[in-house]
Amino acid sequence: MTCEMSKLPLCVILLAGILPAQDSPATKRLKARFPEYEKRITKVSPHVYVATGYTVSSTAMIVGEDGVVIVDPGQAVPGSREIRAEFAKITDKPVRAIVYTHGHGDHTGGAAAFLDPGRNVQVWARANYGSEDARNAETGIQSARPVNTQGFDLPPEQRMGIGIAMPPNRRPPGNMMRDGASSNNDAPQRRAQPVEPTNTFSEERHKLSTAGLDLELVAAPGETDDHLYVWYPAERVVFAGDNLYRSWPNVYPLRGTARRSVRDWIDSYTKMIGEDPLHAVGGHSTPFVGDGKEVLTAHRDALQYVYEQTIAGASNFKTPDELVATIHLPEEWAKRDDLGDYYGSVESTIRDIYAQDLGWFDGDPLNLHRESPQQQSERMAGLLGGVDSLMTKARAALAGDDPVGAAQLAQHAMRLRPEDQAPKLLLADALAVIGERTFNAPARNYTLAYSNMLRREAGAN
Repeated sequence: MTCEMSKLPLCVILLAGILPAQDSPATKRLKARFPEYEKRITKVSPHVYVATGYTVSSTAMIVGEDGVVIVDPGQAVPGSREIRAEFAKITDKPVRAIVYTHGHGDHTGGAAAFLDPGRNVQVWARANYGSEDARNAETGIQSARPVNTQGFDLPPEQRMGIGIAMPPNRRPPGNMMRDGASSNNDAPQRRAQPVEPTNTFSEERHKLSTAGLDLELVAAPGETDDHLYVWYPAERVVFAGDNLYRSWPNVYPLRGTARRSVRDWIDSYTKMIGEDPLHAVGGHSTPFVGDGKEVLTAHRDALQYVYEQTIAGASNFKTPDELVATIHLPEEWAKRDDLGDYYGSVESTIRDIYAQDLGWFDGDPLNLHRESPQQQSERMAGLLGGVDSLMTKARAALAGDDPVGAAQLAQHAMRLRPEDQAPKLLLADALAVIGERTFNAPARNYTLAYSNMLRREAGAN
């Protein structure tokens, strides 16, 4: 595709390695999050400190009488060593215990940084620790997507991190990534040998007394079935793990994984709210200091609203596409930046609720008798007068600032002429526009990475 920057607004994108002349509103809002990625230690309460920006996840330290407890030791040893060095400036008390809020590697991979030879450190988790990885392993599918949703196969100028806690110019070492996903092209370092839990609990609530601290570990399925939260009643701090961060919850990860129950997530919010917390520490991004209960309530109520609206709409025979078009957050939640679609999204939540409770069939009888993609493309070409006409219409759509229409038409042409590079490049151009204008980070990353993949296949870069 060629274009004149003065005449064609859609050319303000990344094309063939050319930086955009002007960011879309989505890109501007994502970039406004960059200060959230800076390395910092936040004092949450008299004895609680939280490190963010050192690894993709947050790491908390609770200071007791004769030691400290670490909640989620981080993603990988190098970054976690930095965190420990910063914590040592606050106290030189030894680590007595480590708590994993769940089994994702970005919250456990740095544990070795907090262990010392000869010192017995308890490592706590729920009894079903690692259940998500176990279920995923049963399928034998490590990745069912041709490109990455986390942005780790994007060049730095395109990468927006994951929208919650990773700068665009930094990559997790080795194959450590958010949500336990793995990178296919990051091989310089590998994860340290995992530190397995030494202590587990199977009951709903377990009291942990160590280092002069009285804590409660509470089962809280949500992002994973093995999830827990840590309640520190003395200072009213709840450590929510990945059930809370400054984004709409990631109810359905685009990379694919074991299903996440929306109803469980709502119930876990309710349990945390019931503790009457003053502060809330999430799994990614800076903690909520002084407004923990209010934030948890907003997240619970907004998710409950989307769930109820989806079920009500489905009961009135609306399809997922119709539900997405009609369900919108009320202003009180829509205006909250901490409920923005940075990582999870309202749309993907609606679609996953429908899939969880009703399955794949949306009630449209034609979806019981679908043509193959090849047949659909042949029909479209026949209606428009052949593949050449498809390409003409696709180029016109892109020139008219309709990248989605252009992408759909170019995809039909690509199916019908798989050896022709022109449809592939046109689809890549359209996806580049769509991706740059997409706010949700995983959807954006996947779209841009797919565009780049098409270019490589066409020999364009």
